[in-house]
Amino acid sequence: MTTQTTPNSPNSIATEQTYFEDVREGDLIEGYDLTLDWTKMVEQVSGSQDFYPVHHDPEFAAEAGHPAIFYNTGWTQAALCRVVTDWAGPAGWMSKFRFEMRRMNIPDDEVHARGKVVGKSDLDDEHGLVELEVWLENDRLGVTTPGWATVRLPRRSRA
Repeated sequence: MTTQTTPNSPNSIATEQTYFEDVREGDLIEGYDLTLDWTKMVEQVSGSQDFYPVHHDPEFAAEAGHPAIFYNTGWTQAALCRVVTDWAGPAGWMSKFRFEMRRMNIPDDEVHARGKVVGKSDLDDEHGLVELEVWLENDRLGVTTPGWATVRLPRRSRA
């Protein structure tokens, strides 16, 4: 069990630290939920400057074979990274990260960002490494984006 508790708020900021000794293989990471809507899509497109029409033009997206406009790679990466960094806390460090965009998240999807501890290893006297599986899933399709991360966590004895 970790000391981390992340509220299910899109505006929450991690303030508690997760320590290596408190993590167990199989621990679930609660993550957070987001309801995607057109306003969030407009914010994402304008904020990222990713004006490719598949992210804002429903007709263009349909002609390209998509069911609707969809959230871009930057949004997807940020959503998954937030699961990891919120869980790890301020002294945690994500050293490896990768993900696969297999299905799209579109407006009106309820997206759930989650994770699971899948491994641990010693690093040094001050830190340990934790392997995570992270994912985005929505109520329409299930898992849309699996990901994997390695996180360096401080040891409680050195805090």
